[in-house]
Amino acid sequence: MKFQGKVALVTGSGTGIGKAIATKFVENGATVIILGRRKEPLEEAANELQKIISEKNTGASVKIFPGVDVADESAMNQMFDTLKNENVNVDYLINNAGVSGPVTCFANASLDDFKSTIGIHLTGTFWGSVQALKVMKEGAKIITISTFFTEERPLEQRPYRFRSPYTASQGAKNRLAEAMSWELTDKGIISIATNPGPVHSDRIYKTVYPKAAAEFMRVSGFEELTPIEVESAAKELLPLLGEEESFIQNGITEAATKLANGRDVEKLKTTFSNLLNKIQTIAEKVQNNTSHMIANREFLSQSQVAESVLNLCDDEIARILNGKVIPGDRVFYPVKPHVGTTTPNVHQINFSGKSIVFTIDGTDSTDAERVVFLADYIQKNGGKVACFISPSTPTNVQEQISSKCHSHIVDIKKPEEVQRWLNTAKTNLGDILAVIHITGKLPEISKLTELNRAGWEELTEKFISTPANVAQRALQQFVPGGDKDPRLYKDAKGAIMIIGPDLPSGKKVSGTARAQVEVFRGALRPFTTTTNQELSDVLNSKIRIFSIFPGSISGAEPNHQRIAEALNFLVSEHAAESSEVTFCVDESR
Repeated sequence: MKFQGKVALVTGSGTGIGKAIATKFVENGATVIILGRRKEPLEEAANELQKIISEKNTGASVKIFPGVDVADESAMNQMFDTLKNENVNVDYLINNAGVSGPVTCFANASLDDFKSTIGIHLTGTFWGSVQALKVMKEGAKIITISTFFTEERPLEQRPYRFRSPYTASQGAKNRLAEAMSWELTDKGIISIATNPGPVHSDRIYKTVYPKAAAEFMRVSGFEELTPIEVESAAKELLPLLGEEESFIQNGITEAATKLANGRDVEKLKTTFSNLLNKIQTIAEKVQNNTSHMIANREFLSQSQVAESVLNLCDDEIARILNGKVIPGDRVFYPVKPHVGTTTPNVHQINFSGKSIVFTIDGTDSTDAERVVFLADYIQKNGGKVACFISPSTPTNVQEQISSKCHSHIVDIKKPEEVQRWLNTAKTNLGDILAVIHITGKLPEISKLTELNRAGWEELTEKFISTPANVAQRALQQFVPGGDKDPRLYKDAKGAIMIIGPDLPSGKKVSGTARAQVEVFRGALRPFTTTTNQELSDVLNSKIRIFSIFPGSISGAEPNHQRIAEALNFLVSEHAAESSEVTFCVDESR
């Protein structure tokens, strides 16, 4: 009864890992608050938990909040206001809720799905933590569950192909947990993240692995099916996996009849049967390959993950690990290095006959100075430049840029606007060699945890969604129609560079300020790495996307020349051979 008299709130707790965590808490005497989008699983879970409480006679209770999506601001606010009005004190917040998100190449992903995944995983974690402060006292703990696929090793950033919004949000969650530990010290509240490795779950076996296998089939096409037809067929066929043979055959018949479009249904049934078998074979291979990267070749059980979470809630352990990201994955995941400092030296690129487009969501005048410096560098070497400036960029920054280079005010948050202006640039200036997006700096913020919801969403839009939007529109510019027919990407060329956010500069930079910036760098690193792996290894293109992070931990001012040299490397033939895609150009180590 280690947690008797304590209260734990577990998000996404009707099923899976969340339910396992809630179970461990009540077994140890705690009252639990469970919530989720679906009422039925929560009620079933509550009945099971109440039975444990009765058997152990702990005097604890279970409270459910059905219909609560962690991404829903109003629902989360109402839940925590209710708890506050009932004088409930939450001792442990477990940020567990999540979704698999789209499992497809970033070039093919819906930007709405991208934003939705960020909203659930990252914004849900942030806002849930902020709201939970209403009902937390000194000694309370926030435990955030992320994934081993986004955690950095020395000079390494783990990619997770087909999962770009998932990796972006999870990487940011790790860094958010660190930032919260800095910001909540004065409240005596502890923040820890944990990255469990592969876990036995329906989400992996029935969703992630099969969808990944189907994406491999979509990229290449299957038998006489086009990529679009493979995608349509997979939506019908994947729910059949693991079912009885008669159910599977009926499902294949229904899918073939529905998608025949004038073709021979019997022949299509054979093709769909072969496709489903191929998807299952690849999914099992992915699972097997992952298990071989674990010492005992065993995925974790949900109960084991729950046990590790409860260990992190121990007072003494939590004090030791405050602000840490616990790499509990046990996975030896061999990848090439992805993080570097300065880019390799290459011969000076002649930009003659080529155009480079800048998009910028600037913060201050130094962002303007960066654009002007890089534009001048390109033009001196024969290239043409256009700059599209977000309306949210301060007026003085807009004027600085407009006075020095050809520019337009463009709402770069809107996909159709970016696409239209990229088309205009190509028509007026010639083939686009590279698209460079400048995020601007993180505005000075006392504490992220004191932001209102609108303020937080402005930051995720600025540093995650907008760079993703610009990158996806650039890919469509380089490979028109490639989102629908990925075979068009083979040997295609192009370059995308995301610059920022900068580390803060100055002699006395606080750990809090650095940690705040790292939240958004933490999103861009795995996003860039994952997207680049898809472009190179899956789509067989020569298009590359780089992240450039100016500034250094010493607080030194960024050097624009090093960014220019990074551009020189990015558009060279050497970039397609490099595994490094994230460059901290002002760091010396």
